[in-house]
Amino acid sequence: MSTLTLPKSPREVRDLIRSNEWRGVTSGAAPGYVQANIAILPRDVAFDFLLFCQRNPKPCPVLEVVEAGRFEPAHMAPGADLRTDIPRCRIFEDGQLVGEQEDISSIWRDDLVSFLLGCSFSFESALVNAGIPLRHIDQGKNVAMYVTNVETTPAGVFSGPMVVSMRPVHHSQVVRAVQVTSRFPSVHGAPVHVGDPGALGIKDITRPDFGDAVEIRDDEVPIFWACGVTPQAVALNSKPSLMITHAPGNMFITDWRDEDYAVF
Repeated sequence: MSTLTLPKSPREVRDLIRSNEWRGVTSGAAPGYVQANIAILPRDVAFDFLLFCQRNPKPCPVLEVVEAGRFEPAHMAPGADLRTDIPRCRIFEDGQLVGEQEDISSIWRDDLVSFLLGCSFSFESALVNAGIPLRHIDQGKNVAMYVTNVETTPAGVFSGPMVVSMRPVHHSQVVRAVQVTSRFPSVHGAPVHVGDPGALGIKDITRPDFGDAVEIRDDEVPIFWACGVTPQAVALNSKPSLMITHAPGNMFITDWRDEDYAVF
């Protein structure tokens, strides 16, 4: 399945996922279309999480909230099914990662509220179109992600550290990378840090907490963006009775174009 040439249409990619003909990291899939992080929670803590997202818009920019019991993100992808159309999901119970599933239909409940959050995969096409190569895409890897020492702003029962994604950029293109991604505030926007990983509490840049390590060459600078895996770090810290998320790098692909969320 990993060698399959993917169609460019989001709906066709989702159909392949739903039929189990393809599962994998979605960076580079359906280029030019918005991808979304997923967090699914019981209704009794959903308002707390919505408030958490409002207070932490860099790592958790809300694209859509799907009301309790429904699984169709009718605004971002009419006809889609969050239970079946995400390559792989993670299940957290009481602050513990208890497993991963490719289809969550068997554990779906009528009290579950789904949040679609912006993802930095959505501005990668803009970076590539601006002449900024992305090594993880070129090498067929997942992006490198790190838990930082930057605390999010708590809300209700939710608190915890921010997670960032990192992409090495040639020193001559750093300013351009900041400019390009600043146009996409709904999908994390401008970087939160450029340069020294230690300033974020990252002790070993070669050992990401999520995703795959990539080489940082002597003429390159590591750039860090807020990451939608943050809710997973928050789940470990806050211990809600249940949180279902995408597995890192396994995003939900929407029908909206990246440019629909660009600020000119």
